[in-house]
Amino acid sequence: MLRVGNLQRSIDFYTQVLGMKLLRTSENPEYKYSLAFVGYEGNPAQAEIELTYNWGTESYDMGTAFGHVALGVPDAYAACDKIKAAGGNVTREAGPVKGGTTVIAFVTDPDGYKIELIQRDEGAGGAGLR
Repeated sequence: MLRVGNLQRSIDFYTQVLGMKLLRTSENPEYKYSLAFVGYEGNPAQAEIELTYNWGTESYDMGTAFGHVALGVPDAYAACDKIKAAGGNVTREAGPVKGGTTVIAFVTDPDGYKIELIQRDEGAGGAGLR
């Protein structure tokens, strides 16, 4: 779950920039929050990200416990090109991880959350950003 400062802006980023689908939403007026669940392909076979908007809260401190979300992709270089073309912020271009051969990249969502793209072979289950 990620707490976000503007639910529609975050839905737009995860669907339009990262290519996820909006799976479902819910509102809880009594406790003043809204939820949106995004993910790839046919859930529950794939993971989901829960975006939580607490009404009236526009930003959060990132804290030191959160590192990043990681997504498997078939081609990290092509994923970065698609993300940039869609207006996304690539903060580390695709390339081998230091001291290894795995190709990774990083993007940042509108709330400042880091998302690592890890290049996987087609058989390894990289579902998104095709």
